[in-house]
Amino acid sequence: MPGPSQHVAVSDKKLSPLGYEQITVDSAKGLTVPTGATHALIQAQDQDIRWRDDGTDPTDTVGVVLKAGYDIWYTGDLSAFKAIQTAATGKLNVVYYKPA
Repeated sequence: MPGPSQHVAVSDKKLSPLGYEQITVDSAKGLTVPTGATHALIQAQDQDIRWRDDGTDPTDTVGVVLKAGYDIWYTGDLSAFKAIQTAATGKLNVVYYKPA
């Protein structure tokens, strides 16, 4: 089975970058969303993570799985996004964007 592929984020509008953060998700944690951010490119590093955006904390066994090395283009409510690692050393790399 081939390894993770690099995904290209596609948007129907021009976006401006607002910043980056890396989060160690050893417990359920949210994002530190910059003012004006409406989009985020979120990548799991080192371990699979689980995430939810419905106001409930994910656990290491409950939530949507994001495989290590893969990413998602998230445009929902950034302040509601929470993630947790499924095994030790899980991290998220997050890049934030706003409409240009």
